[in-house]
This record gives sequence, C-alpha cells and structure tokens, in this order.
Amino acid sequence: MLKKNGIGVVAPNILLPKKGTDYSLWATVACDQYTSQPEYWQETEKIVGNAPSTLRLMLPELYLEKPGEEEKIAAIRAAMQEYLSNGILEDKGSGFVLINRISNGRSRKGLVLALDLENYDYNKGSTTLIRATEGTIVERIPPRQKIREDAPIEMPHILVLIDDPDKTVIEPVFEKLEATKAEKLYDFDLMQNGGHISGYLINDDTTLNSIVDNMEALKKSVDGLPPMLFALGDGNHSFATAKASWEDMKKTLSKEEQENHPARFALVEIENLHDDGIEFEPIHRVIFDVPPRETLITLKEYLERHCEVCEMYLTFDKNELQEHIANYRKYKNIHVLPFMAQGYYGSFVVLNPEAQLEVGSLQVALDAMIDDGKFTKAQIDYVHGDAIVEELSNKNRNLGFLLPPMSKAMLYPTVMREGALPRKTFSMGEAHEKRYYLECKRIL
Repeated sequence: MLKKNGIGVVAPNILLPKKGTDYSLWATVACDQYTSQPEYWQETEKIVGNAPSTLRLMLPELYLEKPGEEEKIAAIRAAMQEYLSNGILEDKGSGFVLINRISNGRSRKGLVLALDLENYDYNKGSTTLIRATEGTIVERIPPRQKIREDAPIEMPHILVLIDDPDKTVIEPVFEKLEATKAEKLYDFDLMQNGGHISGYLINDDTTLNSIVDNMEALKKSVDGLPPMLFALGDGNHSFATAKASWEDMKKTLSKEEQENHPARFALVEIENLHDDGIEFEPIHRVIFDVPPRETLITLKEYLERHCEVCEMYLTFDKNELQEHIANYRKYKNIHVLPFMAQGYYGSFVVLNPEAQLEVGSLQVALDAMIDDGKFTKAQIDYVHGDAIVEELSNKNRNLGFLLPPMSKAMLYPTVMREGALPRKTFSMGEAHEKRYYLECKRIL
C-alpha cells in the first residue's frame, strides 16, 4: 500500500478495457489536437466504427461550443455508463502504470498516477507544488466543465513534468521491471501515426513508496521562493477544469467526505523533463479570416508598444527568409517572428523586447490587437508543425506565424521566478505524439 505522503501522490484504481478489446481502436489522441483539421476526426470515426473506444468518452475540441454539443455530451455520459455496466471497463486494482511510448523513433517513459488537486491553483501568482506553465484562460473552463459534470469517470491526456536530471524516479523502475514481475497491461500500435505504446501495472509496496520518496526529493526552490515539484506540460486547461469541478463539488461534502473523494485526485501521466525522448516543440499561430497585409501593418504597431524598435521584412523567397532568420537570431535582445501568407514570406525583427521569449512578444501583441476590436472576424488557432502552418497560410485570408522551440532548461527557473509562461509557449511533440486516452479512473 502506498503510504500517505506530503506531495499529494495517490495510487488510483486503474480502469482499462477487458481482455479481447482491440486497444488500437480504444486509444484515441487528446481532444485538443487537430482543431483546424476536421478530416482527422472524420477519419478516426471511420477507423473506430462501432468498436469500444475512448472516442465515445470525449468531445474533440473541434466541436466544442458548436451546434449539437449538448447531444454529444449526453452521448458521452451514456457511453461511460454503458462501458461500466457492461463490463467493457475493468478495475485492474490500485497502482501506477509504467509506460513506454515510442514515436518518431524516440522512446518516452512515464508513470500514470493521481495527484491531489488541493496542491494546485491555476490563478496568477500561484506558489503551489503543482504549477501551471502557461496562463490559464478561465473562460475556457466552464465549457469543459459541462463535459465533466456528472461524468462517472475521467481519462487523462494531461502530462505533468518532474525536473529529474539524475533520472532517479521513472528510469530505475524500468531497469528493475523484470524483478518486480509487473503485469503487462497492454502493448500495441496507436492509430493515426501515433507510434507504439506498452504499459505495466506497478503495485508492489516497496516500488510504489520508493518512487514517491525519490519524487519528493526533487522539490525545487529558486531564490528562496516557495518550492515547486510538478509542472503542467500538456493539458493545462483539462487539469484546471478538474480543479474547478472539485472546488464546486467539495462545497457539497463534509470534511470527512472530502478527504478521500475520488474527484479530489486527478489522473495524469508523469514524465521526466530530462527524458531523452522529450523534445519541446514550438506551438505556432495561424490567424483566420483577416486581410494579411493590413493585419501585418496593424500588428507591427502593437509590437512597437513593447520594444525599442520593430522592423518588418518581406520576401517571396522561402530560402531567403531562412537566411534572414539565422542572421538575426545570432544576437541577444532580438526576437525574430517569421510569418507567411498566400504567396509571400516575412518576419518582424524586434529589438530589446520586454518579453523574455519570442512567443511572449507575439502573443501580447495579438491579444491586444484582438481585444481592441481590430479584425472582428479574426480567429487564432494554435498549430503544431511547420508544414501545417504553411498549408493553412496558403489559403485566402489566412496568416501564419512560426515560432522557435523553447529550451527545456529554462522551464522551471522561469516559472518559479516569473510565473506562468505565455499560453501555448511550447508543446511536448507534435500532434500525433500527444498522449492518447487509455487508462480511466472513477471520479464519482
């Protein structure tokens, strides 16, 4: 049995599909992916057909706050109840799930467990053990709460990072896997180019408690600031939704009921920031339904409010743009913000910006421009992969921005000193490398 600990880690009861279920059809990618590519989700529907699948237990964000949303949410709840009552989901007992995910030739290791939501606060200035790495948009929480409301189970696409350069927590469990005789829960290929995944149930007391002891030793403090242990890597708004839902629920519970209520503990996958398989990918921006040239001229004015000088560069030659970017990124105190629109390329060169990161310079300007009512039809999407940005930017009245990756070494010190990063600063891999829904846990 996992002992009570000071970091809010719990060994949950893991729910997984019964033997004989086709796991390649069960597991589907995180709901917040491919939000501008309905064809991805249409193809997923075709692949899944009538088979048991997590596709029936979640709502792709492509359809969030769109016509038919209420009917889709009702269908999700019905599917959850059906999977529980018909025995499609089985309780594998309490423990952690040790995961090896192979994608694009890289292995990425993780542990599925539950974290105490009392150790998390998504509000600005939070100093809790679990920290958001990006600003939480509270307006995005209520629509997601509709899906969670009265849902009997949850399943995570949330990835939480630990800063473990000496690899003391997750990696040693893999080294001793044979000795622990852990049960292999699954081993299969993920659909839609997701790679391969295998998972093992870790439930012996010695290993569980060793993991938590080693994890607790990783609490970090910078400049005497309150310690931080867990950093949200992916799924920040899903974790915030779980927190908001718990805060609402606990008002209806006694102190005794709150102590061990399943909704208090959110299912997540923990990964080591220093895992060789984790690469921070940039999250690009595409602005839809705007006149590109006029938008660029206006955006330059907003960028100039937060720097010493902002110059705009234009070309019809993609290679020329790459040379231009490389030349300017040699220098400190300069941000280069490449963009593309139908038929041409360019960049903003920002001298002595107020923001630490390029994404900060761009996001502040975009937010202010939209908030001021400029280009009222404009919609911004956050996109993974250069090729997708180029494809979308080639369409009429679209404008795309390419951003550089963030250094992993900057994450913990920056969050502890300055708070959450600008939203959608980094991604742990491209869309097909995101977490696929697999394990479930009761929350009611």
